[in-house]
Amino acid sequence: MLAPERHELILRSLRRHGRLRVAELAAELGVSAITVRRDLAELDGAGLLRRVHGGAVGTAPAGPSTPGSQLTVGLVVPSSTFYYTDVIRGAEAMADRYGARLVLGVSGYDVQVEQERIDKILSLGVAGLLLATALGDSRAAETGPRLDAIDVPVVLMERAFGFPDVTNEYDHVRSDHAYGALLALRHLVSLGHRRIGINLSSSVTAYWLRQGIAEAGAALGIDLFVSPVALPAHGEDPDTIAHLDAFLAECESFGANAVLVHSDEHAARLVERAMERGLRVPDDLSVIAYNDETAALAVVPLTAVCPPKLQLGQTACELLLRRLKAGPGRPSATQHLSLLPELRVRESCGAGLLDRI
Repeated sequence: MLAPERHELILRSLRRHGRLRVAELAAELGVSAITVRRDLAELDGAGLLRRVHGGAVGTAPAGPSTPGSQLTVGLVVPSSTFYYTDVIRGAEAMADRYGARLVLGVSGYDVQVEQERIDKILSLGVAGLLLATALGDSRAAETGPRLDAIDVPVVLMERAFGFPDVTNEYDHVRSDHAYGALLALRHLVSLGHRRIGINLSSSVTAYWLRQGIAEAGAALGIDLFVSPVALPAHGEDPDTIAHLDAFLAECESFGANAVLVHSDEHAARLVERAMERGLRVPDDLSVIAYNDETAALAVVPLTAVCPPKLQLGQTACELLLRRLKAGPGRPSATQHLSLLPELRVRESCGAGLLDRI
C-alpha cells in the first residue's frame, strides 16, 4: 500500500473514532509501527492531525462555523463537465482528506449567474472560496471589483488576476498553458515539421496559449500560421465545419502539414474533415489536440496536451484549507502556483517525417 493510500485510511479512521493508536493502526494497515509513526508525523506536519503519545487525535476545524462543526468551503466553477470534472474531483478528494465539506456552484460561464452562486454560497457561512471565474485573465479589470468584495479567503483556479486590475493579491493555482503550447510545438518540430498551423477556440485558455505559441515560435525558429477565426469555446456552431475547412485550405497554402488545435472536439472534427479530403493522418497531416478530455476517442487517437486538472483541484483546495487552518493570526505569503501540463503521444503524430517516407 502506497503512502497516500495509507494517509487516506488513517484520516478516515480518525474521523470515525476521534483518536488513533499506533499499534491498532499498524495491525489494521498491515505495516510496521515505525511506518505508522512516520505517516502520523507527515500528517501532523501537514496540519491534518495532531500526534500525541501512542497515537494521534484530530485538529479543531477553522472558520466562522460553530465549535465542533465541519469546516465548509465553497467551490464555484464555469462548468461541472469535461475540463472541470477532474478539477472538482481533485478538490473533493482533498477536502475529504482534511475532513472538510465542499459546496459547489456552477456558473455556466455567465457572469450574473456566477455572482448569484457566489452570493448564495457565502450566505451559507463558508470559511473560504475556490473560484474559477467566468471571465478569463484578459478581462481582469471586469472581475477585480467583484473579487475584492468577497470577505473570505479566496484561491483562484486557472486564473491569475492581480495588480493593477485587482486591489488585493490572491492565491492562485493554474495550469501553465503557455508551457503546454511549447510542449506541442516542440514535439512537432522533433518530428521534422517547420511550418505549423494553429487553430484556437474562444475559451479563456486561448489567452495563455497565444503567449506560449508566440514564445515557442521565436525560440524554435519555426513558421506558424495562426487562424484569425476563433472556434466556439463549447461545442459547435453552424459555421464550425466551414471554419475547419477554411483552416485546412489555409494550412495547405501555407505549406503546413502539422497542426495544433484547441480543443479535443475541434481537433477530432478537423481530422474527419481532413480524411474526407483524402488526407491521411498522420502521414499527410500531423495533429495535436489541447485538453485531452476525449482525444483518445477520436477516429485517429489524438496526441494531446493534458493540463493537470485533477492535481489542480487538489492543490488549490489544499492551499485554501492550509490557510484556513493556520488562522488569521498566522499570515503567510500569497502563493502563485503554476502546474505543468504533459504531452500524451498517440497515433495522430507519433513518428517523424523521415520515418514515414
